[in-house]
Amino acid sequence: MVLCFLSRTLHLARHSSSPPGRQLCSTSAKKPVLTLFTKKPCPLCDEAKEVLEPYKGRFILQEVDITLPENSAWNDKYKYDIPVFHLNGKFLMKHRVDIKKFEDQLTKLEL
Repeated sequence: MVLCFLSRTLHLARHSSSPPGRQLCSTSAKKPVLTLFTKKPCPLCDEAKEVLEPYKGRFILQEVDITLPENSAWNDKYKYDIPVFHLNGKFLMKHRVDIKKFEDQLTKLEL
């Protein structure tokens, strides 16, 4: 599920007859999607989210729990590397946030 930072939008999506995801982020449809591959607990993931906090208005955060059965392929791939980030479906970085790389890629997508 894609999570938007707008709680009101999320609330509307839960009670909407629209297909899931469409209305959920309709106000943010053009924002890049940053996927965080994570598991619980993950202190490095928590740290990474704090580093990204100032940028949260510029992207949609999607978290993927690699320990869930439906994400076993991601678990096999990333179990020793989390946090791992993909930006719009493409690998971006792992272990720690490379803020320069993140800013550069985010800016390219915004242009």
